[in-house]
Amino acid sequence: MRLSRSAAGILCIGAMAADAGVTFSQEYPGKPVRIITADAGGTGDVVARQIAQGLSGNLGQQVIVDNRGGGAIISGQLVAKAPPDGYTLLVFGGSFWIAPLMRDRNPYDAVRDFAPISLVASTPIVLSVHASLPVKSVKDLIALARARPAELDYVSGPPGAVAHLAGEMFNSTAGVKIMHIPYKGEGPALVAMMGGQVHLSFLTAGAVTPLMRSGKLRALAVASAQPSALLPELPTVAASGLPGYETAITYGMLAPAKTSASIISRLNQETTRLLHTAEAKERLFNSGIEAVGNTAAEFAATIKSDITSLGKVIRDAGIRIE
Repeated sequence: MRLSRSAAGILCIGAMAADAGVTFSQEYPGKPVRIITADAGGTGDVVARQIAQGLSGNLGQQVIVDNRGGGAIISGQLVAKAPPDGYTLLVFGGSFWIAPLMRDRNPYDAVRDFAPISLVASTPIVLSVHASLPVKSVKDLIALARARPAELDYVSGPPGAVAHLAGEMFNSTAGVKIMHIPYKGEGPALVAMMGGQVHLSFLTAGAVTPLMRSGKLRALAVASAQPSALLPELPTVAASGLPGYETAITYGMLAPAKTSASIISRLNQETTRLLHTAEAKERLFNSGIEAVGNTAAEFAATIKSDITSLGKVIRDAGIRIE
């Protein structure tokens, strides 16, 4: 059967386009990739650098970590406005998709403006008390807080961070009133705890573990749904007398919305492959971080679930940030 010139031309163009699509997919990345993340030295930075180091080898291009101050809003805005070509990515903690819920105006929509790649890591929030506080369990703490409403106080990371919300979630779930004392970061919060200036804290495992091991703090439980391999001796808050309580600090990798499915798939494949290696797991574990690595769909579901559950905590507590 003979084809007309026009039909043959269409087939030829189609074949060329298909070949080009394969070539474009195979050629990514053709230049260095940039990962935007938080301030240097924080947990998000540790996660981003571990991923960048591994991806540089897996992708055959240098992957550069770009630390940006100003919190989640600044970093999120930069990536949201970047070209959707796979060369500008974001690695950030849950504050990235939670912070907009506490602001009146936002430069991005955490769901609409981004393409999830993978949930890359998590670290449990640990409920700890000062050694002088006469409680040895979550049930003891709830009983004391009910007997002394608004007399106990707690510290977390920065105001509006997930650890802060963990404290407010504890208040609402337990039906108690423990006052939040704001500090700019975990370092100052720990100093206040050790000095006995506050009664309890919701801080990350990496921050409290050394003090817990030395007996300077008494850790009661982890806030995550399941016990943590980082602190296997600690029960969960939910299993210790507060059913339904669950939260954790998670870190994810995202690209600008409209990034091609082939690039998202490639990045997900290489990132999860990296995070499932024994070497990457060990390095993160030694920093108080647990490697994750899951599908883009699973990560998207986590974002939406956090927005729903933590959004309610934010509204009920009336938390606002500038």
